[in-house]
Amino acid sequence: MRVDNLALFCLNWRLNFLCCTNMILVGDFFKRVFTAVLFVIVLIVGIYVHPIGLIATFLGIALLANYEFYGLVKKANASPQLVTGLIAVVLLFGAVASHIYCGKTVLFQLLILLTFLSFIIELYRKKENPFANIAYTLLGVIYVALPFALLIYLAFQNGAEQFRPDIIMGLFVMIWINDTGAYLVGVNFGKHRLFERISPKKSWEGSIGGGIATLLAAWACSYFSQELSLLIWLSVGLIVAVIGGLGDLVESLFKRSINVKDSGTILPGHGGILDRFDAILLVAPVVFVFLEIIKEFSK
Repeated sequence: MRVDNLALFCLNWRLNFLCCTNMILVGDFFKRVFTAVLFVIVLIVGIYVHPIGLIATFLGIALLANYEFYGLVKKANASPQLVTGLIAVVLLFGAVASHIYCGKTVLFQLLILLTFLSFIIELYRKKENPFANIAYTLLGVIYVALPFALLIYLAFQNGAEQFRPDIIMGLFVMIWINDTGAYLVGVNFGKHRLFERISPKKSWEGSIGGGIATLLAAWACSYFSQELSLLIWLSVGLIVAVIGGLGDLVESLFKRSINVKDSGTILPGHGGILDRFDAILLVAPVVFVFLEIIKEFSK
């Protein structure tokens, strides 16, 4: 009798546990979906509504991402200059806006001055690892904020008189499709590890599948937007497929070096800002340079 009662108790406990687990999983799923939908809506509105809105949107993202980055590097026994770094981000975006709309570069000069002032500031902070502090402060501006500033230039390839947000939106769409294609193909067919030391789950099969999906997305972008030719869209798609995956690995390398799983918790179910924008941090500079070279040789 006692055995039967114990078995019944165990069965009930397991059923309750499974029900709770399923509810948690369903709850996490809807949380991820809601966050993703809200994230996409905010990004689309920020990109398309107005040029100033685009600058403000990416400035906000860059400030949040930099704040997150500086919080993470404290785990590497560093004390970055938070205020200096955030002021540098604001100066960077102000310089970009001023250059696009007024042709002025004085804010870039102030940004250069602030960069070297960070060395003097560190003299008075009395913190351990002073040069690591300076390095991480400047790295936050270069690695995190600069790519978003370069995205703004992509929307103004021919100056303030021509606003072309389709290029930026196309980049994000290709990155999302690359991630989705790599995940679906990798889960179902992935056998050969791509970079097991950094990301054990990524596979060559997934990367190839994501790359093919990205090139199809690039073809679709050329159909819906004539801002770039089909050949250039396909070239940008190839950059996204290769550099986007490497950007993901670089951020994973950074997180592994400080022993964290997610860069933050600001996006429920998705982690932090850096987790969501890891690919664009390397894609944006490479695409910017590529399009600038194309523009230079097409004159």
